[in-house]
Amino acid sequence: MTTPSTDCRLDGLTGLTPLSATTACPRPEAAYRQLRERWGQVAPVELESGIPAWLVMGYQEIRIVVRDELRFSRDSRHWRLLREGRIGPGSGLLPIMAPRDNAYFSDGAKHRRLRAPLYDGLAALGEQRTARLIRATCDRLIDRIPADGSIDLVASYAAQVPMLTVAALFGITPNLGERLQACVIALFGSGADAQALFGEMETILTGVISAHRAAPADDLTTAFLDHPGHHNDAEVLASMLLTLGAGWETTQVWIAQTLRTMLTDPRFDAQVRGGHLGIDDALDHVLWTDPPMANQPTRWATSDTVLAGRRIARGDALILGLAAANTDPRAGGQDRLDSANRAHLAFGVGLHACPAQRISRLIVRTAVETMLHRLPDMRLAVLAAAVPLHPSPWTRGPAHLPVTATRTRS
Repeated sequence: MTTPSTDCRLDGLTGLTPLSATTACPRPEAAYRQLRERWGQVAPVELESGIPAWLVMGYQEIRIVVRDELRFSRDSRHWRLLREGRIGPGSGLLPIMAPRDNAYFSDGAKHRRLRAPLYDGLAALGEQRTARLIRATCDRLIDRIPADGSIDLVASYAAQVPMLTVAALFGITPNLGERLQACVIALFGSGADAQALFGEMETILTGVISAHRAAPADDLTTAFLDHPGHHNDAEVLASMLLTLGAGWETTQVWIAQTLRTMLTDPRFDAQVRGGHLGIDDALDHVLWTDPPMANQPTRWATSDTVLAGRRIARGDALILGLAAANTDPRAGGQDRLDSANRAHLAFGVGLHACPAQRISRLIVRTAVETMLHRLPDMRLAVLAAAVPLHPSPWTRGPAHLPVTATRTRS
């Protein structure tokens, strides 16, 4: 392995590996291995043309970064390239990396204040009531399967279940939920249309907030409006954007990745269907081998520092390679199929650990169990190698998952 050099600076590097190369390749572990062989556990990558960042791939190095918000902040106002005007107004990175008044982009007391409405609102959701809502949504989607038994499990199921569920929890109608889904897809694609569709998402949710101001209801929107942690409607909007955006993308990919693994890995499929691997253990296996959020944005260095032998300059962006960390040989490698393996970092660690772990797991577990019950003989309609990946530098999951199956009664 190349010995890491401490005189490596992002501004002086050219020909960097695009971050999307780690999510678009068939074998990401090979991409991470090549980066490690060249750079060590912290590698320079390119977010978009001319925009560099550090990809933190070491398991322990990620834990160091997320536990030290004094050195590595979540507040993107520290981003040097943004301050210097090097991030153009049309950049596809801005919707997911620009400063926002929500818990994700805050530190310290402000983070604790803005996290409280998310944690309290989600914790107050009754599990039985929410499970019934999710199951009814799953059954309704499965009932739409054509007579010939053909279905794209991503477009018609995995992408629909979490958005329709979370939208309903916020008191958002299904038609608006479907439009919000299109906006979030663009957001995580970080492409040319990301800015415009993010603006549309803000417009939709602003209307939802206004409607709930006029007519409060027993839902998450009203809970966010009433929570003292939110000081104004702009903060409510920011929290709704965070919950719908981050919650939908990772959850739908988690569902799709679990179903893809069952359809393409006979050993995994047999373990789950035979009851040798419990459904929650199966879900954690997917979070270990192919986590939905492969590369998590972002931490920013608040001062010049050193991480794994790399000199990190003040204002540099650091991307957390959650998928890479699970391939770190020091963490035991990736090829593990065992029970109770929750060593993954998919939900984060420390102060910024995901507050929606319970509800996201409930959505995914219910979606997978319902699918296995209703479509017990589903089989992939294409070769496993022909399953396309959704283009995103952040998440890694199938864009389509065409199957044929015989539908049973609910």
